[in-house]
Amino acid sequence: MLKTTAFLTALAAPFAVAAQELPTAPYLPLTMAVEAANAALAACAADGHSVSVAIVARDGATKVHLKADNSGPHTVRSAQGKAFTSASMGRDTAGLAQFIGENPQHDGLRSMDDRMVIQGGGLPIRIGGTLLGGIGVGGAPGGHLDEACARAGLDAIGAE
Repeated sequence: MLKTTAFLTALAAPFAVAAQELPTAPYLPLTMAVEAANAALAACAADGHSVSVAIVARDGATKVHLKADNSGPHTVRSAQGKAFTSASMGRDTAGLAQFIGENPQHDGLRSMDDRMVIQGGGLPIRIGGTLLGGIGVGGAPGGHLDEACARAGLDAIGAE
């Protein structure tokens, strides 16, 4: 019995070491996601805009969604889609819309995934150069205003 236990322990040891050495993927902590969403919502409220704010993880899963009182029903899908698009594509949604407008051969990006919203108001969340997710704001009267609120959210957590 002792020889069997020693053999099994010796056999399993390399697997235990290998499992401990695996790197963990960077992620956006929930506390930071909440902080960014609150800051974006507050920035829009200060300008008189009732919006929705969504934060998604790198994989596109929604981490936080805030909907201001009196914000329209369309703002929910808009914010989520902009956040998803920014996380998925790793870029701002206004820049992506401009890119497609200037390069019609890439118009297929608009229908690549039904969760994507290609309008201003979505920004990727990067910290230390690593893409961690996306923030999307929907409901202000213009994508540039949504984007300014999203930027306030990123600034609140020290994101690029």
